[in-house]
Amino acid sequence: MGRAVRWWRLSSAGAVVSALLVGGLLARTGARPEAPPAGPAPAPGCASSVPYVAGVGGYPAYRIPAVVRTRAGALLAFAEGRRDGTGDSGAVDIVVRRSTDGGCGWDPVRVVAAGRGDTRGNPAPVVDPSTGDVVLVSSYNDGAVTEAQILAGRAGPDRGRRVFVQRSRDDGRSFTAPREITSAVTRPGWRWYATGPGHALALTRGARAGRLLVPANHSVAPPAGSPDTGREPRYYGAHALYSDDGGRSWSVGYVDDDHDGFVNANESSAVQLDDGRLYFTARDQHGTSPGNRAAAVSSDGGASLDRPYAPQPALAAMPVVQGSVLHLGHRGDDAGSRGDVLLFSGPSLPDVRARMAIWRSTDGGRSATRVLTLSPRPAAYSDLVRADTETVGLLYETGTRHPYESIAFRRVPLDVVTQEVPRKGATPENVHR
Repeated sequence: MGRAVRWWRLSSAGAVVSALLVGGLLARTGARPEAPPAGPAPAPGCASSVPYVAGVGGYPAYRIPAVVRTRAGALLAFAEGRRDGTGDSGAVDIVVRRSTDGGCGWDPVRVVAAGRGDTRGNPAPVVDPSTGDVVLVSSYNDGAVTEAQILAGRAGPDRGRRVFVQRSRDDGRSFTAPREITSAVTRPGWRWYATGPGHALALTRGARAGRLLVPANHSVAPPAGSPDTGREPRYYGAHALYSDDGGRSWSVGYVDDDHDGFVNANESSAVQLDDGRLYFTARDQHGTSPGNRAAAVSSDGGASLDRPYAPQPALAAMPVVQGSVLHLGHRGDDAGSRGDVLLFSGPSLPDVRARMAIWRSTDGGRSATRVLTLSPRPAAYSDLVRADTETVGLLYETGTRHPYESIAFRRVPLDVVTQEVPRKGATPENVHR
Protein backbone atom coordinates (compact mmCIF):
# COMPACT_ATOMS: atom_id res chain seq x y z
CA MET A 1 0.00 0.00 0.00
CA GLY A 2 3.00 2.27 0.39
CA ARG A 3 1.63 4.30 3.30
CA ALA A 4 5.06 5.53 4.41
CA VAL A 5 4.99 8.30 6.99
CA ARG A 6 5.87 11.72 5.58
CA TRP A 7 6.48 14.42 8.16
CA TRP A 8 5.50 18.04 7.56
CA ARG A 9 6.65 20.59 10.10
CA LEU A 10 4.88 23.90 10.48
CA SER A 11 5.81 26.98 12.49
CA SER A 12 3.24 25.89 15.08
CA ALA A 13 5.01 22.57 15.66
CA GLY A 14 4.71 22.87 19.40
CA ALA A 15 0.96 23.28 19.38
CA VAL A 16 -1.30 20.55 20.69
CA VAL A 17 -3.56 19.17 17.97
CA SER A 18 -6.39 18.23 20.26
CA ALA A 19 -6.71 21.76 21.57
CA LEU A 20 -6.76 23.24 18.08
CA LEU A 21 -9.10 20.73 16.52
CA VAL A 22 -11.47 20.40 19.45
CA GLY A 23 -11.68 24.17 19.36
CA GLY A 24 -13.31 23.72 15.97
CA LEU A 25 -15.83 21.38 17.56
CA LEU A 26 -16.80 23.97 20.14
CA ALA A 27 -17.11 26.76 17.61
CA ARG A 28 -20.77 26.93 16.57
CA THR A 29 -22.00 28.39 13.32
CA GLY A 30 -25.36 28.99 11.76
CA ALA A 31 -25.51 25.84 9.65
CA ARG A 32 -29.05 24.80 8.75
CA PRO A 33 -30.14 21.69 10.70
CA GLU A 34 -32.51 20.24 8.12
CA ALA A 35 -33.41 16.62 8.82
CA PRO A 36 -32.57 13.97 6.21
CA PRO A 37 -35.29 11.78 4.70
CA ALA A 38 -34.63 9.16 7.39
CA GLY A 39 -32.91 9.23 10.77
CA PRO A 40 -32.29 12.00 13.27
CA ALA A 41 -31.64 15.63 12.48
CA PRO A 42 -28.04 16.81 13.02
CA ALA A 43 -27.26 18.98 16.02
CA PRO A 44 -27.79 22.68 15.19
CA GLY A 45 -24.64 24.59 14.32
CA CYS A 46 -22.07 21.80 14.58
CA ALA A 47 -19.12 22.53 12.29
CA SER A 48 -16.61 19.81 13.20
CA SER A 49 -15.56 17.18 15.68
CA VAL A 50 -12.56 14.97 16.40
CA PRO A 51 -13.58 11.32 16.77
CA TYR A 52 -10.01 10.05 17.18
CA VAL A 53 -7.01 11.64 18.90
CA ALA A 54 -3.68 9.81 19.19
CA GLY A 55 -3.10 8.53 22.71
CA VAL A 56 -6.78 8.78 23.69
CA GLY A 57 -8.93 5.67 23.98
CA GLY A 58 -6.14 3.15 24.40
CA TYR A 59 -4.25 3.58 21.11
CA PRO A 60 -1.06 5.59 20.50
CA ALA A 61 -2.24 6.24 16.94
CA TYR A 62 -5.33 6.08 14.75
CA ARG A 63 -5.16 5.91 10.98
CA ILE A 64 -7.06 4.99 7.80
CA PRO A 65 -10.54 6.58 8.15
CA ALA A 66 -13.71 5.22 6.55
CA VAL A 67 -17.25 6.50 7.07
CA VAL A 68 -20.78 5.51 6.05
CA ARG A 69 -24.27 6.72 6.85
CA THR A 70 -26.67 3.98 7.86
CA ARG A 71 -30.25 3.57 6.71
CA ALA A 72 -31.42 4.95 10.08
CA GLY A 73 -29.20 8.04 9.75
CA ALA A 74 -26.29 7.19 12.05
CA LEU A 75 -22.72 7.91 10.97
CA LEU A 76 -20.14 5.16 11.52
CA ALA A 77 -16.54 6.39 11.63
CA PHE A 78 -14.12 3.48 11.24
CA ALA A 79 -10.36 3.60 11.73
CA GLU A 80 -7.34 1.48 12.48
CA GLY A 81 -6.40 1.62 16.16
CA ARG A 82 -2.64 1.13 16.13
CA ARG A 83 -1.06 -0.09 19.36
CA ASP A 84 2.57 0.22 18.22
CA GLY A 85 2.53 3.75 16.82
CA THR A 86 1.84 5.14 13.35
CA GLY A 87 3.50 2.29 11.43
CA ASP A 88 1.42 0.06 9.15
CA SER A 89 2.43 -3.26 10.74
CA GLY A 90 2.22 -4.62 14.28
CA ALA A 91 -0.76 -4.83 16.62
CA VAL A 92 -3.67 -3.12 14.86
CA ASP A 93 -7.43 -3.32 15.57
CA ILE A 94 -10.33 -2.00 13.50
CA VAL A 95 -12.38 0.37 15.65
CA VAL A 96 -15.55 2.38 15.16
CA ARG A 97 -17.37 5.32 16.71
CA ARG A 98 -21.06 5.94 16.07
CA SER A 99 -22.82 9.30 15.86
CA THR A 100 -26.57 9.91 15.87
CA ASP A 101 -26.39 13.71 15.59
CA GLY A 102 -24.72 14.17 12.23
CA GLY A 103 -21.12 13.78 13.40
CA CYS A 104 -21.03 16.22 16.32
CA GLY A 105 -20.98 13.75 19.20
CA TRP A 106 -19.70 10.18 19.11
CA ASP A 107 -20.25 7.03 21.14
CA PRO A 108 -17.15 5.55 22.82
CA VAL A 109 -14.54 3.76 20.73
CA ARG A 110 -15.48 0.11 20.10
CA VAL A 111 -13.34 -2.65 18.66
CA VAL A 112 -14.95 -4.17 15.56
CA ALA A 113 -12.13 -6.58 14.64
CA ALA A 114 -9.42 -7.29 17.22
CA GLY A 115 -5.96 -7.99 15.87
CA ARG A 116 -4.77 -9.64 19.10
CA GLY A 117 -1.23 -8.74 18.21
CA ASP A 118 -1.75 -9.09 14.46
CA THR A 119 -2.74 -6.46 11.89
CA ARG A 120 -6.39 -5.93 10.98
CA GLY A 121 -7.10 -2.89 8.88
CA ASN A 122 -8.13 -1.26 5.62
CA PRO A 123 -11.81 -0.96 6.63
CA ALA A 124 -14.17 -0.79 3.64
CA PRO A 125 -17.77 -0.46 4.92
CA VAL A 126 -20.91 -0.32 2.81
CA VAL A 127 -24.66 -0.30 3.54
CA ASP A 128 -26.53 -3.12 1.80
CA PRO A 129 -29.48 -1.35 0.10
CA SER A 130 -31.70 -4.45 0.26
CA THR A 131 -31.47 -5.01 4.02
CA GLY A 132 -29.88 -1.92 5.57
CA ASP A 133 -27.16 -4.12 7.06
CA VAL A 134 -23.68 -2.63 7.30
CA VAL A 135 -21.17 -4.90 5.56
CA LEU A 136 -17.51 -4.42 6.48
CA VAL A 137 -14.70 -5.89 4.39
CA SER A 138 -11.14 -5.67 5.72
CA SER A 139 -7.59 -7.02 5.44
CA TYR A 140 -5.33 -8.99 7.78
CA ASN A 141 -1.73 -10.13 8.18
CA ASP A 142 0.53 -11.50 10.89
CA GLY A 143 1.61 -8.62 13.11
CA ALA A 144 5.28 -9.55 12.83
CA VAL A 145 5.26 -9.26 9.03
CA THR A 146 5.79 -5.96 7.18
CA GLU A 147 4.45 -4.83 3.83
CA ALA A 148 7.98 -4.91 2.43
CA GLN A 149 8.35 -8.58 3.38
CA ILE A 150 4.99 -9.44 1.82
CA LEU A 151 5.83 -7.57 -1.39
CA ALA A 152 9.11 -9.51 -1.61
CA GLY A 153 7.36 -12.84 -1.16
CA ARG A 154 8.92 -13.53 2.22
CA ALA A 155 5.64 -14.25 4.03
CA GLY A 156 3.72 -17.48 3.66
CA PRO A 157 -0.03 -17.63 3.04
CA ASP A 158 -0.84 -17.92 6.74
CA ARG A 159 1.26 -14.87 7.65
CA GLY A 160 0.56 -12.77 4.56
CA ARG A 161 -2.49 -10.80 3.52
CA ARG A 162 -5.95 -12.29 3.96
CA VAL A 163 -9.45 -10.85 3.49
CA PHE A 164 -12.43 -10.94 5.86
CA VAL A 165 -16.05 -9.78 5.94
CA GLN A 166 -18.33 -8.81 8.85
CA ARG A 167 -21.93 -7.66 9.15
CA SER A 168 -23.99 -5.45 11.44
CA ARG A 169 -27.74 -5.98 11.57
CA ASP A 170 -28.35 -3.38 14.29
CA ASP A 171 -27.32 -0.12 12.61
CA GLY A 172 -23.65 -0.44 13.49
CA ARG A 173 -24.02 -1.08 17.21
CA SER A 174 -22.40 -4.52 16.91
CA PHE A 175 -20.75 -6.67 14.24
CA THR A 176 -20.40 -10.37 13.61
CA ALA A 177 -17.00 -12.02 13.95
CA PRO A 178 -14.71 -11.72 10.90
CA ARG A 179 -15.32 -14.45 8.28
CA GLU A 180 -12.52 -15.22 5.85
CA ILE A 181 -13.14 -14.88 2.10
CA THR A 182 -9.51 -14.86 0.89
CA SER A 183 -9.78 -17.80 -1.49
CA ALA A 184 -12.73 -16.22 -3.31
CA VAL A 185 -11.19 -12.78 -3.87
CA THR A 186 -7.53 -13.44 -4.68
CA ARG A 187 -5.61 -14.87 -7.63
CA PRO A 188 -2.55 -17.14 -7.68
CA GLY A 189 0.70 -15.20 -7.49
CA TRP A 190 -0.67 -12.18 -5.68
CA ARG A 191 1.38 -11.01 -2.72
CA TRP A 192 0.14 -7.76 -1.21
CA TYR A 193 -3.60 -7.22 -0.84
CA ALA A 194 -5.55 -4.28 0.57
CA THR A 195 -9.26 -3.54 0.68
CA GLY A 196 -10.30 0.09 0.15
CA PRO A 197 -9.58 1.86 2.30
CA GLY A 198 -12.63 4.07 2.63
CA HIS A 199 -16.29 3.38 2.04
CA ALA A 200 -17.21 0.74 -0.51
CA LEU A 201 -20.03 1.04 -3.06
CA ALA A 202 -23.58 -0.28 -3.36
CA LEU A 203 -24.89 -0.16 -6.92
CA THR A 204 -28.38 1.35 -7.11
CA ARG A 205 -29.05 1.50 -10.85
CA GLY A 206 -29.01 -0.81 -13.84
CA ALA A 207 -28.98 -4.58 -14.26
CA ARG A 208 -26.61 -5.04 -11.32
CA ALA A 209 -28.47 -2.91 -8.79
CA GLY A 210 -27.85 -4.24 -5.31
CA ARG A 211 -24.27 -5.33 -6.02
CA LEU A 212 -21.76 -4.51 -3.28
CA LEU A 213 -18.39 -3.54 -4.73
CA VAL A 214 -15.14 -3.00 -2.83
CA PRO A 215 -12.27 -1.20 -4.57
CA ALA A 216 -9.00 -2.90 -3.64
CA ASN A 217 -5.35 -3.28 -4.64
CA HIS A 218 -2.73 -6.00 -4.77
CA SER A 219 0.79 -6.74 -5.93
CA VAL A 220 2.16 -9.52 -8.12
CA ALA A 221 5.44 -11.40 -8.23
CA PRO A 222 8.05 -10.36 -10.82
CA PRO A 223 8.30 -12.56 -13.90
CA ALA A 224 10.64 -15.53 -13.75
CA GLY A 225 14.25 -14.55 -14.28
CA SER A 226 13.70 -10.91 -13.33
CA PRO A 227 16.20 -9.32 -10.94
CA ASP A 228 13.31 -7.44 -9.31
CA THR A 229 12.18 -8.33 -5.78
CA GLY A 230 8.51 -7.42 -6.10
CA ARG A 231 8.90 -4.32 -3.94
CA GLU A 232 9.11 -2.10 -7.01
CA PRO A 233 5.96 0.07 -7.42
CA ARG A 234 5.29 -1.26 -10.94
CA TYR A 235 4.05 -4.54 -9.43
CA TYR A 236 1.11 -2.87 -7.68
CA GLY A 237 -2.28 -3.06 -9.34
CA ALA A 238 -5.87 -2.13 -8.53
CA HIS A 239 -8.82 -4.51 -8.66
CA ALA A 240 -12.35 -4.87 -7.31
CA LEU A 241 -14.25 -7.55 -5.43
CA TYR A 242 -18.02 -7.77 -5.45
CA SER A 243 -21.01 -9.57 -4.01
CA ASP A 244 -24.43 -10.00 -5.59
CA ASP A 245 -26.06 -11.56 -2.52
CA GLY A 246 -25.59 -8.92 0.15
CA GLY A 247 -22.06 -9.90 1.15
CA ARG A 248 -22.54 -13.62 1.65
CA SER A 249 -20.43 -14.72 -1.32
CA TRP A 250 -17.73 -12.78 -3.16
CA SER A 251 -15.92 -12.76 -6.49
CA VAL A 252 -12.99 -10.97 -8.09
CA GLY A 253 -14.05 -8.24 -10.48
CA TYR A 254 -11.78 -6.31 -12.81
CA VAL A 255 -8.03 -6.69 -12.37
CA ASP A 256 -5.51 -4.05 -13.42
CA ASP A 257 -2.69 -6.27 -14.69
CA ASP A 258 -0.68 -3.75 -16.68
CA HIS A 259 2.69 -3.56 -14.93
CA ASP A 260 4.67 -1.41 -17.36
CA GLY A 261 5.31 1.21 -14.66
CA PHE A 262 3.45 4.04 -16.38
CA VAL A 263 0.43 4.01 -14.03
CA ASN A 264 0.81 1.96 -10.86
CA ALA A 265 -2.81 1.96 -9.67
CA ASN A 266 -2.99 1.43 -5.91
CA GLU A 267 -5.62 2.48 -3.35
CA SER A 268 -8.85 3.37 -5.11
CA SER A 269 -12.38 4.65 -4.56
CA ALA A 270 -15.47 4.34 -6.75
CA VAL A 271 -18.88 5.83 -7.50
CA GLN A 272 -21.75 4.85 -9.77
CA LEU A 273 -22.60 7.42 -12.41
CA ASP A 274 -26.19 8.18 -13.36
CA ASP A 275 -25.90 6.12 -16.56
CA GLY A 276 -24.97 3.07 -14.47
CA ARG A 277 -21.24 3.03 -15.24
CA LEU A 278 -18.70 2.90 -12.41
CA TYR A 279 -16.01 5.55 -12.09
CA PHE A 280 -12.78 4.64 -10.27
CA THR A 281 -10.14 7.07 -9.01
CA ALA A 282 -6.84 5.64 -7.79
CA ARG A 283 -3.57 6.57 -6.18
CA ASP A 284 -0.72 6.23 -8.69
CA GLN A 285 2.16 4.73 -6.72
CA HIS A 286 5.17 6.43 -8.30
CA GLY A 287 4.34 5.63 -11.90
CA THR A 288 6.16 7.45 -14.69
CA SER A 289 2.92 9.10 -15.84
CA PRO A 290 2.36 12.79 -14.98
CA GLY A 291 0.72 13.49 -11.63
CA ASN A 292 -0.20 11.14 -8.81
CA ARG A 293 -3.81 10.15 -9.67
CA ALA A 294 -5.37 7.84 -12.23
CA ALA A 295 -8.94 7.08 -13.30
CA ALA A 296 -10.88 4.35 -15.09
CA VAL A 297 -14.48 3.48 -15.98
CA SER A 298 -16.38 0.19 -15.97
CA SER A 299 -19.57 -0.41 -17.98
CA ASP A 300 -20.30 -3.87 -16.56
CA GLY A 301 -20.60 -3.27 -12.85
CA GLY A 302 -16.90 -3.56 -12.07
CA ALA A 303 -16.31 -6.94 -13.74
CA SER A 304 -13.90 -5.28 -16.20
CA LEU A 305 -12.59 -1.85 -17.15
CA ASP A 306 -13.52 -0.17 -20.42
CA ARG A 307 -9.88 0.93 -20.76
CA PRO A 308 -6.83 0.68 -18.47
CA TYR A 309 -6.24 3.31 -15.81
CA ALA A 310 -5.05 6.61 -17.28
CA PRO A 311 -3.58 9.72 -15.63
CA GLN A 312 -6.12 12.03 -13.99
CA PRO A 313 -4.70 15.54 -14.61
CA ALA A 314 -7.71 17.20 -12.97
CA LEU A 315 -6.28 16.18 -9.59
CA ALA A 316 -2.64 16.99 -10.33
CA ALA A 317 -2.32 18.90 -7.06
CA MET A 318 -2.73 15.75 -4.95
CA PRO A 319 0.37 13.96 -3.65
CA VAL A 320 0.90 10.18 -3.57
CA VAL A 321 -1.87 9.33 -1.12
CA GLN A 322 -5.27 7.70 -0.82
CA GLY A 323 -8.24 9.84 -1.84
CA SER A 324 -12.03 9.65 -1.76
CA VAL A 325 -14.83 10.33 -4.26
CA LEU A 326 -18.55 10.95 -3.69
CA HIS A 327 -21.40 11.16 -6.21
CA LEU A 328 -23.79 14.06 -5.55
CA GLY A 329 -26.20 13.84 -8.47
CA HIS A 330 -26.58 15.05 -12.05
CA ARG A 331 -26.34 18.43 -13.66
CA GLY A 332 -27.93 19.87 -16.79
CA ASP A 333 -27.37 23.36 -18.19
CA ASP A 334 -28.98 25.60 -20.77
CA ALA A 335 -26.62 24.36 -23.48
CA GLY A 336 -27.94 20.87 -23.06
CA SER A 337 -24.71 19.33 -21.75
CA ARG A 338 -25.09 17.01 -18.81
CA GLY A 339 -22.64 15.57 -16.33
CA ASP A 340 -22.44 13.75 -13.03
CA VAL A 341 -21.48 15.95 -10.08
CA LEU A 342 -18.62 14.36 -8.12
CA LEU A 343 -16.63 15.47 -5.11
CA PHE A 344 -13.03 14.42 -4.49
CA SER A 345 -11.03 14.80 -1.28
CA GLY A 346 -7.33 14.71 -0.54
CA PRO A 347 -4.30 16.84 0.33
CA SER A 348 -3.67 19.58 -2.21
CA LEU A 349 0.12 19.94 -2.34
CA PRO A 350 1.69 17.58 -4.90
CA ASP A 351 4.86 16.83 -2.93
CA VAL A 352 3.66 16.68 0.67
CA ARG A 353 0.67 15.48 2.65
CA ALA A 354 -0.90 18.73 3.75
CA ARG A 355 -3.72 21.21 3.01
CA MET A 356 -6.78 18.94 2.88
CA ALA A 357 -9.16 20.05 0.14
CA ILE A 358 -12.34 19.15 -1.71
CA TRP A 359 -12.65 19.30 -5.50
CA ARG A 360 -15.86 19.37 -7.53
CA SER A 361 -16.41 17.90 -10.97
CA THR A 362 -19.55 18.57 -13.02
CA ASP A 363 -18.61 16.28 -15.91
CA GLY A 364 -18.16 12.89 -14.31
CA GLY A 365 -14.52 13.37 -13.35
CA ARG A 366 -13.06 14.60 -16.63
CA SER A 367 -12.27 17.96 -15.03
CA ALA A 368 -12.33 19.22 -11.44
CA THR A 369 -12.11 22.50 -9.56
CA ARG A 370 -10.89 22.89 -6.01
CA VAL A 371 -13.82 24.44 -4.16
CA LEU A 372 -12.70 24.23 -0.53
CA THR A 373 -9.43 24.07 1.38
CA LEU A 374 -10.16 22.92 4.91
CA SER A 375 -6.84 23.83 6.50
CA PRO A 376 -3.16 24.41 5.63
CA ARG A 377 -2.14 21.82 8.24
CA PRO A 378 -0.66 18.39 7.54
CA ALA A 379 -3.31 15.95 6.29
CA ALA A 380 -3.38 12.53 4.63
CA TYR A 381 -6.11 9.89 4.18
CA SER A 382 -9.78 10.89 3.96
CA ASP A 383 -13.29 9.64 3.26
CA LEU A 384 -16.38 11.52 2.06
CA VAL A 385 -19.99 10.83 3.10
CA ARG A 386 -23.37 12.45 2.51
CA ALA A 387 -24.13 13.36 6.13
CA ASP A 388 -27.67 14.60 5.39
CA THR A 389 -29.57 16.35 2.60
CA GLU A 390 -27.81 19.67 3.22
CA THR A 391 -24.38 18.51 4.38
CA VAL A 392 -21.33 16.62 3.16
CA GLY A 393 -19.06 15.07 5.77
CA LEU A 394 -15.32 14.51 5.52
CA LEU A 395 -13.45 12.19 7.88
CA TYR A 396 -9.71 12.82 7.53
CA GLU A 397 -6.28 12.47 9.12
CA THR A 398 -4.70 15.72 10.29
CA GLY A 399 -2.44 17.33 12.89
CA THR A 400 -0.13 20.23 13.55
CA ARG A 401 3.30 18.57 13.40
CA HIS A 402 2.33 15.60 11.19
CA PRO A 403 -0.88 14.22 9.68
CA TYR A 404 -1.34 11.31 12.07
CA GLU A 405 -2.13 13.11 15.31
CA SER A 406 -5.91 12.82 14.92
CA ILE A 407 -8.81 11.90 12.69
CA ALA A 408 -11.22 14.82 12.39
CA PHE A 409 -14.74 15.08 11.00
CA ARG A 410 -15.77 18.24 9.15
CA ARG A 411 -19.37 19.07 8.26
CA VAL A 412 -19.50 21.07 5.03
CA PRO A 413 -22.76 22.73 3.91
CA LEU A 414 -23.70 21.48 0.48
CA ASP A 415 -23.92 25.03 -0.85
CA VAL A 416 -20.21 25.53 -0.12
CA VAL A 417 -19.10 22.74 -2.43
CA THR A 418 -21.81 22.94 -5.08
CA GLN A 419 -22.18 26.73 -5.44
CA GLU A 420 -23.95 27.24 -8.77
CA VAL A 421 -24.53 23.51 -9.34
CA PRO A 422 -28.24 22.61 -8.97
CA ARG A 423 -28.74 20.18 -6.11
CA LYS A 424 -30.28 17.31 -8.05
CA GLY A 425 -30.12 13.69 -7.00
CA ALA A 426 -30.26 14.33 -3.24
CA THR A 427 -32.45 11.28 -2.84
CA PRO A 428 -32.42 8.66 -0.06
CA GLU A 429 -30.30 6.31 -2.20
CA ASN A 430 -27.54 8.95 -2.33
CA VAL A 431 -27.93 10.13 1.24
CA HIS A 432 -27.83 6.63 2.69
CA ARG A 433 -24.76 5.29 0.95
